[in-house]
Order: sequence, then C-alpha cells, then structure tokens
Amino acid sequence: MITRRNLLAAAAGTAAFAAILPRMAFSQEITEKSVFYDPDAPVLGNPKGDVTVVEFFDYQCPYCKKIHPMVEKVVREDGNVRLVLKDWPVFGGASIFAAQAVLGAAQIGKYEPAMEALMKTTGKLTEEEVEKALTSTGLTMQEIAAAVNKHSAKISGLLDRNYSQALAFNFAGTPSFVIGRTTFAGVLDEKGLKGAIAEARAA
Repeated sequence: MITRRNLLAAAAGTAAFAAILPRMAFSQEITEKSVFYDPDAPVLGNPKGDVTVVEFFDYQCPYCKKIHPMVEKVVREDGNVRLVLKDWPVFGGASIFAAQAVLGAAQIGKYEPAMEALMKTTGKLTEEEVEKALTSTGLTMQEIAAAVNKHSAKISGLLDRNYSQALAFNFAGTPSFVIGRTTFAGVLDEKGLKGAIAEARAA
C-alpha cells in the first residue's frame, strides 16, 4: 500500500519546501537542494535530467531489491531522469556495513558494480555475504576498507543526512521515494513510477 503526500501543493521554491518539513534539533536544515543535490549522494540515470527521483533504500530490504531492476528500466527508458540513491540502513549492522562498503567503492569509481552486486543478493545479509558479493565484482575488501577509512567523514556525513531526511519526511521504512514535490512511502510499481515522473515533469 503506497501512502502519498503532496509536499508543495500550491507553493513552489526551496523556502516552501523546507517550511513544511518537521524540524529536528540534530539535523541540518533540510532544503530542496540538500535532498535532490547532495554532492556526496550517488546519481544514476541522466545527471542533467529534468525530473529527480530520490529513493531511500536498504540492501536488506527485499522490496527494494525486487523493484530495483524496474526502477532502473524506467529511468533508462525515460532518458531524462536523475536517480538519486540514498542509503538508509534500517535493518541493523549488516545494512550499515553494506552501505559503508558500497559508498567506499564509490570513492574509487566502482559504485554501480558494488551496488548492483548487493541488490542481487537475497535474504538476510551478514558481513561475510556482503564481502562475498563485493569481491565477486573484482573489488577487494582491502581497497574498499582503505577508501572507507580515507573518506570516513564524507561517508558518515552522507548517511547521517540521509537518516535525518528520511525522518523529516516521516518515512516509516524502505523503499521510500521523493519524486518532484511528492513523497511516496512504500513500493511503487512501474505504472506508478512512470505516473509520478510524468506528474513531476508537468508541474
């Protein structure tokens, strides 16, 4: 069941976007720019696309992994969508380990193969299974660990911002989406995703 909430029904602009979000003492100010254009968040699809799809996900979320090929297909076929992937590791230590490892791989230019390898896993993950998936791509845990250590502040800062943003949107779990100025808490099917993109483009 998808719950949907219009963020900016009649208003527009960053100030309006921020004004309707709950404020949290521990979070940085959340703006349209910080959600859609975080410089540390991986972007797939068309980086200059006219619609941004933000997905909050967890590598242990079965629904995230099930719909991932469909999301990529829609983004690829559309050709004008920015897909911003925001790790929100809500399923415990293995999820955090997986998120940190893939974001470490991103620092050495290997985000997509690392992310895809984990999206193809099934069931509950362990750190050993995460390592197995990542090393199957030709990466070594030594180089990933070195990248995570070197960029630890950048990676932890991104995960903190993702967490704060997910809570600010009142998301209860993964997957959750922000598309244009609307949030979608729950699984989107292909028709729903295409419709949300079309609405955002027409707004």
